[in-house]
Amino acid sequence: MLECNLDAKGKAARLVGGIIGVAFSLVLAVLLLTDVVTQDTIGWYVVAGAFFGGAFAIFEARAGWCVVRAMGIKTPL
Repeated sequence: MLECNLDAKGKAARLVGGIIGVAFSLVLAVLLLTDVVTQDTIGWYVVAGAFFGGAFAIFEARAGWCVVRAMGIKTPL
């Protein structure tokens, strides 16, 4: 169903970006929980967005498939 449309460089870039996104979301969650950052509502939306975005990028790297490329948009990697 998901046709491979990434080369090794594209997979590596998405994997690194996904790991950075998930790590950022975990650090931000800890900062919100310890009240270092006090953006109550919007902060948790940023945490969720970064986590799910990073997780999806990791999925793309693992599957070798990019949703943007599947829509016909050319990406540099």
